Amino acid sequence: MLRRLIFISFLALNINFVYANDDIKNPILFSQAEVLNEYTTRIPFKLVDHLIVVKAEILNKKGNFIIDTGSETLILNKVHFSNVFNYQKKQEASSGIMHSVENSYEKHIKEFKLQNFKLENRNSDVIDLSHIEKSKKIKLLGVIGYSILKEYEIFVDMHLNQITLTKVDDFGDKLDKHVYLEKIVDSLDFKLKHHTIVVKGTINNHTVRLGIDTAAEFNQINKSINKKALKYFIPKKRLRLTGIGKRKIEVLAGKLHRVKLSETTYFGPMLTVLTNLSKMNEAFGTNLDGILGYEFFAQKRTIINYQKEKLYFINYPLNHQ
Repeated sequence: MLRRLIFISFLALNINFVYANDDIKNPILFSQAEVLNEYTTRIPFKLVDHLIVVKAEILNKKGNFIIDTGSETLILNKVHFSNVFNYQKKQEASSGIMHSVENSYEKHIKEFKLQNFKLENRNSDVIDLSHIEKSKKIKLLGVIGYSILKEYEIFVDMHLNQITLTKVDDFGDKLDKHVYLEKIVDSLDFKLKHHTIVVKGTINNHTVRLGIDTAAEFNQINKSINKKALKYFIPKKRLRLTGIGKRKIEVLAGKLHRVKLSETTYFGPMLTVLTNLSKMNEAFGTNLDGILGYEFFAQKRTIINYQKEKLYFINYPLNHQ
């Protein structure tokens, strides 16, 4: 079954946008969202393979959006928004983690509405995501990335299969002071590199820099990482993976052991692929040794606060398996 999984990570380049001439005047609606108050909403999600997918509607089209902290912008699927002559072609290509994506377009969105929440004057990339629709067997309208998420504190809860968004001020303080019933038990600082969450940690006591990405179906470790860290990557099989531009590569997949992000934040063995991150590092001007994705969130109920550059953690119930 693993051989049929498609690995996706929409780590787009930081681009200077050229605004389009026309607007999407209709809001994006999340029909399954539960609005708690004017600042906070909960959105149920389903896991499609290892991707976090929410139901949404825009321009009278109903379908799915992937929640992707690794994407800089909102992305619309060109298959369902095909009037590309209304869009402004991008000056530069977007970049996926394994390649660059050319023939992408931009759309200036007048209003993005999440029930009571309304975001105005946002940009969207328009990219052909048909191969992802085919492989995942879902109607994919697009991807919700950093440009939408950054104004909220985001609780990614794999236990309840829901995302909680709560509005924050410029300092990252929640406008709703009573969001979580659960107790926050730990926290971790991160650095925001463009739109990428970067944390420091260790693998087998070797210091590493790791990106956090909700749309990475598997963790990734760079082939060029120190041998001391690679000693605890235990390969199991080879996989053929496909990225956003349909390019296929073959990688080693296995379990990564001895990952720690702090004295109190550590992980059990995580499904990981061994790959080359040089193109991504070049695109972002970063030097990441790996990416933590689904396996990270499956082990840690995680709250992301971009303004404070903090991750917070809530324990799973004791009977969670």
